[in-house]
Amino acid sequence: MPLTRQEISEAMDRWNQAWADHDLGGVMDLFHEDVFFEHWTGTEVKGSKALREAWTPWFTNHGGFRFTTEDLFIDEKQQKLLYQWTLDWPSVEQGREGRPERRRGVDVIHFQDGKIINKLTYAKTAIEIEGKKMRLSVPAL
Repeated sequence: MPLTRQEISEAMDRWNQAWADHDLGGVMDLFHEDVFFEHWTGTEVKGSKALREAWTPWFTNHGGFRFTTEDLFIDEKQQKLLYQWTLDWPSVEQGREGRPERRRGVDVIHFQDGKIINKLTYAKTAIEIEGKKMRLSVPAL
Protein backbone atom coordinates (compact mmCIF):
# COMPACT_ATOMS: atom_id res chain seq x y z
CA MET A 1 0.00 0.00 0.00
CA PRO A 2 1.67 3.21 -1.14
CA LEU A 3 1.80 6.09 1.32
CA THR A 4 0.63 9.57 0.41
CA ARG A 5 3.09 12.44 0.64
CA GLN A 6 1.34 13.54 3.84
CA GLU A 7 1.56 10.03 5.34
CA ILE A 8 5.29 9.84 4.54
CA SER A 9 5.85 13.25 6.15
CA GLU A 10 3.86 12.27 9.26
CA ALA A 11 5.71 8.94 9.51
CA MET A 12 9.03 10.79 9.37
CA ASP A 13 7.85 13.18 12.11
CA ARG A 14 7.05 10.19 14.37
CA TRP A 15 10.32 8.52 13.42
CA ASN A 16 12.34 11.66 14.17
CA GLN A 17 10.62 11.98 17.55
CA ALA A 18 11.53 8.36 18.36
CA TRP A 19 15.18 9.16 17.52
CA ALA A 20 15.02 12.29 19.73
CA ASP A 21 13.60 10.16 22.57
CA HIS A 22 16.27 7.47 22.03
CA ASP A 23 13.36 5.04 21.60
CA LEU A 24 14.71 2.10 19.61
CA GLY A 25 11.27 0.44 19.47
CA GLY A 26 9.72 3.59 18.01
CA VAL A 27 12.52 3.88 15.45
CA MET A 28 12.17 0.22 14.47
CA ASP A 29 8.38 0.53 14.04
CA LEU A 30 8.86 2.17 10.63
CA PHE A 31 11.21 -0.51 9.25
CA HIS A 32 10.05 -3.32 6.97
CA GLU A 33 11.06 -6.75 8.30
CA ASP A 34 13.24 -7.19 5.19
CA VAL A 35 14.96 -3.80 5.52
CA PHE A 36 18.41 -3.27 4.00
CA PHE A 37 20.55 -0.70 5.83
CA GLU A 38 23.92 0.60 4.70
CA HIS A 39 25.84 2.66 7.27
CA TRP A 40 28.13 5.55 6.28
CA THR A 41 31.07 3.24 7.04
CA GLY A 42 29.86 0.78 4.40
CA THR A 43 28.61 -1.74 6.96
CA GLU A 44 25.47 -3.49 5.71
CA VAL A 45 22.67 -4.99 7.77
CA LYS A 46 19.76 -7.03 6.39
CA GLY A 47 16.50 -7.58 8.24
CA SER A 48 14.83 -5.68 11.07
CA LYS A 49 15.90 -8.20 13.73
CA ALA A 50 19.56 -7.86 12.75
CA LEU A 51 19.25 -4.06 12.60
CA ARG A 52 17.68 -3.92 16.06
CA GLU A 53 20.52 -6.10 17.38
CA ALA A 54 23.14 -3.91 15.70
CA TRP A 55 21.65 -0.68 17.06
CA THR A 56 20.82 -1.87 20.61
CA PRO A 57 24.27 -1.01 22.07
CA TRP A 58 24.18 2.45 20.46
CA PHE A 59 20.73 3.20 21.88
CA THR A 60 21.65 1.73 25.28
CA ASN A 61 24.78 3.91 25.52
CA HIS A 62 23.52 6.77 23.35
CA GLY A 63 25.42 9.62 25.01
CA GLY A 64 22.58 11.99 24.17
CA PHE A 65 22.93 11.87 20.37
CA ARG A 66 20.57 14.19 18.48
CA PHE A 67 19.55 14.24 14.83
CA THR A 68 18.25 17.52 13.43
CA THR A 69 16.40 17.59 10.12
CA GLU A 70 17.96 20.02 7.65
CA ASP A 71 15.72 19.14 4.72
CA LEU A 72 13.37 16.44 3.51
CA PHE A 73 12.63 15.68 -0.16
CA ILE A 74 9.68 13.32 -0.69
CA ASP A 75 8.86 11.51 -3.95
CA GLU A 76 5.38 10.13 -3.36
CA LYS A 77 5.15 8.37 -6.73
CA GLN A 78 8.44 6.47 -6.22
CA GLN A 79 7.88 6.03 -2.44
CA LYS A 80 11.35 7.46 -1.76
CA LEU A 81 12.79 10.31 0.19
CA LEU A 82 16.04 12.10 0.80
CA TYR A 83 16.56 13.07 4.43
CA GLN A 84 19.32 15.64 5.08
CA TRP A 85 20.42 15.67 8.72
CA THR A 86 22.88 16.92 11.31
CA LEU A 87 24.03 14.57 14.07
CA ASP A 88 25.31 15.99 17.36
CA TRP A 89 26.90 13.35 19.59
CA PRO A 90 29.95 12.38 21.63
CA SER A 91 32.76 11.79 19.13
CA VAL A 92 34.07 8.30 18.44
CA GLU A 93 37.10 9.63 16.55
CA GLN A 94 40.38 8.21 17.87
CA GLY A 95 42.00 10.61 20.33
CA ARG A 96 38.85 12.72 20.57
CA GLU A 97 36.45 10.20 22.08
CA GLY A 98 33.55 11.77 23.95
CA ARG A 99 34.14 15.33 22.78
CA PRO A 100 31.15 17.16 21.24
CA GLU A 101 30.97 16.33 17.53
CA ARG A 102 28.74 17.53 14.72
CA ARG A 103 28.38 15.40 11.60
CA ARG A 104 26.22 16.07 8.53
CA GLY A 105 24.79 13.62 6.04
CA VAL A 106 21.85 12.28 4.09
CA ASP A 107 19.75 9.15 4.11
CA VAL A 108 18.24 7.81 0.90
CA ILE A 109 15.12 5.99 2.04
CA HIS A 110 12.81 3.72 0.02
CA PHE A 111 9.38 2.60 1.25
CA GLN A 112 7.59 -0.64 0.49
CA ASP A 113 4.21 -1.59 1.93
CA GLY A 114 4.25 1.56 4.07
CA LYS A 115 7.58 0.70 5.73
CA ILE A 116 11.24 1.56 5.12
CA ILE A 117 12.73 -1.23 2.98
CA ASN A 118 16.07 0.50 2.18
CA LYS A 119 18.03 3.06 4.22
CA LEU A 120 21.30 4.13 2.67
CA THR A 121 23.30 6.57 4.81
CA TYR A 122 25.98 8.93 3.53
CA ALA A 123 28.02 11.35 5.65
CA LYS A 124 30.42 14.16 4.88
CA THR A 125 34.10 13.42 5.39
CA ALA A 126 34.55 16.66 7.34
CA ILE A 127 33.16 16.91 10.86
CA GLU A 128 33.26 19.43 13.68
CA ILE A 129 34.67 18.50 17.07
CA GLU A 130 34.38 21.12 19.78
CA GLY A 131 33.48 23.63 17.05
CA LYS A 132 36.59 23.00 14.92
CA LYS A 133 36.26 21.51 11.43
CA MET A 134 38.42 18.51 10.67
CA ARG A 135 38.58 15.57 8.27
CA LEU A 136 37.48 12.15 9.38
CA SER A 137 40.30 9.72 10.01
CA VAL A 138 39.91 7.00 7.43
CA PRO A 139 41.79 3.72 7.89
CA ALA A 140 43.55 2.27 4.86
CA LEU A 141 41.72 -0.52 3.05
